[in-house]
Amino acid sequence: MGTPVTKQERIGARVPPDVYATLNQAAELLGATVNQFLVQSALKEAQAVIEREQTIRLSRRDCERLLDLLDNPPKPNARLKAAVKHYQKARRADADSSFNWKP
Repeated sequence: MGTPVTKQERIGARVPPDVYATLNQAAELLGATVNQFLVQSALKEAQAVIEREQTIRLSRRDCERLLDLLDNPPKPNARLKAAVKHYQKARRADADSSFNWKP
């Protein structure tokens, strides 16, 4: 039995010679190819971007405030009540239009 073949995507980039020289030097210092260096560097940066964009960081004070609001939510004000009515009306309109859909 052979080893399973994993599909891989290809990434290419054209860079000025000085940029390539810098990338090549860094890769050599790590004992990697330029391609390996680029993939690892890009992956590390991609993971950092995803982490930063998907994580909410709060100070201790803000965290305590949020937890207090979850435990003791304020009573709805007029603007919130109006927004809920508007949302419910829009949902009903969407539901009604989806029943009348004709291909």
